[in-house]
Amino acid sequence: MAKGLQGFLWTMLLLFCTIQELGSWAVHTAVEGPGLGQPGDPALLASGRVKRGWVWNQFFVVEEYTGTEPLYVGKIHSDSDEGDGSIKYTISGEGAGTIFLIDEITGDIHATERLDREQKTFYTLRAQARDRQTDQLLEPESEFIIKVQDINDSEPRFLEGPYIGSVAELSPIGTSVMQVMASDADDPTYGSSARVVYSVLEGEQHFTVDSKTGVIRTAVADLDRETQDRYEVVIRATDMAGQLGGLSGSTTVTIVVTDVNDNPPRFPQKMYQFSIVETAPVGTAIGRVKAEDSDVGENTDMTYQVKDEEGVEMFRVTTDSNTQEAVITVQKPLDYESKKVHTVVVEALNKFVDPRFVDLGTFRDQTIVRVSVLDVDEPPEFRPPSNLMEVQEDAHVGSVVGVVTALDPDTANHPVRYAIDRSTDAERIFDIDAKTGAIVTGKVLDRETAGWHNITVLAMEADNHSQVSRASLRIRILDVNDNPPELATPYEAAVCEDAKPGQLIQTISVVDRDEPQSGHRFYFTLAPEATNNHHFSLLDIQDNTAAVHTQRVGFNRQEQDVYLLPILVVDSGPPALSSTGTLTIRVCGCDSNGAIQSCNSTAYIVSATLSPGALIALLVCVLILVVLVLLILTLKRHHKSHLTSEDDEDMRDNVIKYNDEGGGEQDTEAYDMSALRSLYDFSEIKGGDGGGGPGEGGPGRNPASELHALPQWVQSPDLDFSVFRDYICRKVEQADEDLSVPPYDSFQTYAFEGSDSPVPSLSSINTWSSGSEQDFSYLGGWGPRFRQLAALYAGRRGEEDSEES
Repeated sequence: MAKGLQGFLWTMLLLFCTIQELGSWAVHTAVEGPGLGQPGDPALLASGRVKRGWVWNQFFVVEEYTGTEPLYVGKIHSDSDEGDGSIKYTISGEGAGTIFLIDEITGDIHATERLDREQKTFYTLRAQARDRQTDQLLEPESEFIIKVQDINDSEPRFLEGPYIGSVAELSPIGTSVMQVMASDADDPTYGSSARVVYSVLEGEQHFTVDSKTGVIRTAVADLDRETQDRYEVVIRATDMAGQLGGLSGSTTVTIVVTDVNDNPPRFPQKMYQFSIVETAPVGTAIGRVKAEDSDVGENTDMTYQVKDEEGVEMFRVTTDSNTQEAVITVQKPLDYESKKVHTVVVEALNKFVDPRFVDLGTFRDQTIVRVSVLDVDEPPEFRPPSNLMEVQEDAHVGSVVGVVTALDPDTANHPVRYAIDRSTDAERIFDIDAKTGAIVTGKVLDRETAGWHNITVLAMEADNHSQVSRASLRIRILDVNDNPPELATPYEAAVCEDAKPGQLIQTISVVDRDEPQSGHRFYFTLAPEATNNHHFSLLDIQDNTAAVHTQRVGFNRQEQDVYLLPILVVDSGPPALSSTGTLTIRVCGCDSNGAIQSCNSTAYIVSATLSPGALIALLVCVLILVVLVLLILTLKRHHKSHLTSEDDEDMRDNVIKYNDEGGGEQDTEAYDMSALRSLYDFSEIKGGDGGGGPGEGGPGRNPASELHALPQWVQSPDLDFSVFRDYICRKVEQADEDLSVPPYDSFQTYAFEGSDSPVPSLSSINTWSSGSEQDFSYLGGWGPRFRQLAALYAGRRGEEDSEES
């Protein structure tokens, strides 16, 4: 059948081409003058006017030719061709020589390859006619087109697939779902090869498609997502307008049915049972229930509530937003002895209701939840819960303050024992009877010391002390008038010598540690020992204060400078208590305006005004000063003794002292020479004319000559100086080993002075030569160790200057 159809198509195409060839037309091109030919072509320029013209058919070639022979396309011909073969026809351009071949003699063009119009619709070529002998152009080169004739060889294709659409459930018939489109690669301008129509191959029971537009619509109104939430619909596209012989293509369209809230919530069970112990605290979760909803997404969101009054009072229902469950919690304390079972009606309803589906029914459901309360061994309960007691502060030890009562709430009703938490009553001011709960005083009470007491009372089962209840108890100590009133301060007043009778001196107030319920009321009067007083009077002002006034004209400090006025103060009781206070009144000199100038006891007053804290601070300051002075003296003494010890060990200091004295070996104050005298006999050679023997220091003694006349020791040939040698060696070793002090050996100092030393040489060679201009004043800046040396050289320089002058 397919082969017969294909042969029929080829026959029709050949017939069409023959008709076109019979109706061909010739294109004549007139060539006039030299400009009509190719530039520089001698053949065209030979004659003055040559008329030539191309003659060929309109060229078409059928695509997808499958024959074994080349397909004839058409023929080009020049009107100058006389058929003798003198003209050679050639073509150039797209496909020339490969796809299209031309007979050089006849001008027939054949297609040698299979063409596809969907790939290329036409080919542009150029034709030439040349003289076969001279190869000169006989006609101008002309361009022509070979069109590829379309056949229906391409089926429609859905290029935008896969297709996925959606439609809400329960949508009415004809609701648009989506649109599909197929494209055909055939020529839409030629025939019906690219004219596409649509149809439903599968799923036509629920959906339809518009044959021209490809719009898919619902075919039924009862699409139910809960029954089927997805449909696979096959759509076919056919070209040739659906006629016989047209090609077709198909695609699968997935249509998802979206949810609407058309299903109410439903509890799987009509009754749920839970149990909880009676001691569960408020807020404890009892259990969870959940209503099921066939919908999805936000259409399953629901809320829960308690519908019965009893359940509302005892329980609370909340919604878990993650699981959409109802969470039942305790709202009030449970009591097994009062009620063992509670019945709660829980209702579930959708949060979002679609008004289009209200007529389908109520979107809510109810269930019954039975809560069983479990009995547990509970601690005793205090009844009544009053936590305030009162007792008089003068109550005797063992007096009953009050009684606390606790009962076991369990059905067994175990006996209760009582105790006081001693962490709240460490001083054991109160005791409690373990059986009766009577609280009694354990010590004497004093309201002024502690007016309130907060204790914790424990109640426990007699046979199970782990079941303990606690109750806070506040005990107020009631006041009893057991403290007499006292003057607020030790009052002191001053009165001018020229005071007049009735002048106010001082206002007196009192304090009382008691606090009677009716308030304080104090009475003032002079003490009996002051009945003969004619100097001052006391006036009770009736507001718990009194005023002291003068009773006479003027006072004399010389006669009496201080008056002591005893005042008796009585409270209102009961019983009435009293005390006597003394007002000190000093007589002072005042100016004309009544301002006090001076009193005899000014110093006393000043000292009396100093508080104990100020006196202590003053004593501490004095003590600190004394300690500082002692510390400074101790440091000075220690420093002085340290310097003395260093001077004693300094050999150069000894030498300086020895030279200063000038007494030679007889000067024993600086160094003990007795040992040396007993072993050796020294001869002393002195220079100068200072006179005097060794040790003499008369007024005619010349210090300069003493400084030059150092002792010169003459050694006897038979004397042994090993003692000196050993002594000097020991000193050298000590100086070398002691790294904390500079070497005191004079030979080390002079021998290793170094070059370019900033300190001039101390050698005595040529120091006192005549005409020396050396200045030794800088020795004063070398410190205390060179102070004596600086004094000697400075004195020597002064004497030389005086002699020269």
